[in-house]
Amino acid sequence: MSEPIKVAVAGAGGRMGREVVKMVLQDDKLVLAAAVDRSAELMDAGLLVGLPACGVSITRVLEEALQNSGADVLVDFTIPAFAYSNTLAAITHGVRPVVGTTGFTPEQIKELDELCQSRGIGGLIAPNFSIGAILMMKFAAEAAKYFPHLEIIEYHGDQKLDAPSGTSIKTAELISEARRELKQGNPNEEETIEGARGGYYDGFRIHSVRLPGVFAQQEVIFGAFGQSLKIRHDSYDRAGYMPGVNVAVNKVMNYTGLVYGFEHLMD
Repeated sequence: MSEPIKVAVAGAGGRMGREVVKMVLQDDKLVLAAAVDRSAELMDAGLLVGLPACGVSITRVLEEALQNSGADVLVDFTIPAFAYSNTLAAITHGVRPVVGTTGFTPEQIKELDELCQSRGIGGLIAPNFSIGAILMMKFAAEAAKYFPHLEIIEYHGDQKLDAPSGTSIKTAELISEARRELKQGNPNEEETIEGARGGYYDGFRIHSVRLPGVFAQQEVIFGAFGQSLKIRHDSYDRAGYMPGVNVAVNKVMNYTGLVYGFEHLMD
């Protein structure tokens, strides 16, 4: 039997981070090596997530956790302001990053990939770990070959920091790989209210809805003469992302380089 994978969690006190801690503690093939949060109460990580004490206390300094815990993998669900520096620190310490935080630039992803390659370790940045959401993206990219006129609408709670979402951007990138740029709509259209048509991406539009009471949904709407097609995914609970995170933690141990997008890990 192989040794359990030692996992550190950044953002452990957050809503997604707590789910990750819980998932790790409940999987006998994983071991919680460290739990890091800049603002969480300094307490046992097990107690923090409503489980029995596990002997791992919340720490506030990521560098110390990376140096002292012997972690194999760092799972990061923090905020865009810290995601790049956290990922850079993990790779520098030889710890494989599994990152659910968005906001990376293409240049940063390239730099982090090169660093992973030089250290001989794998890493993953995934805008979405939901298997259903990944399938939605794949289906949308396939549909775009036949229905090139489309728009994306994504819905999140009003406290989300970035717009559009990382999931919608990743969806747009996959669609653009399958379809040529096509500027849609009336060429003479004029917005009477700025931003009414949404953000422009490769000829189509992305609309971001931010409302209290909303969790995470996205739909891609395709239009053609006499018909339309809608591909939609709805998330109702953060626990729905954990099977994907678990797969990522295991698979990131077996490859070299930084992968962008969970779809590349799906067999």
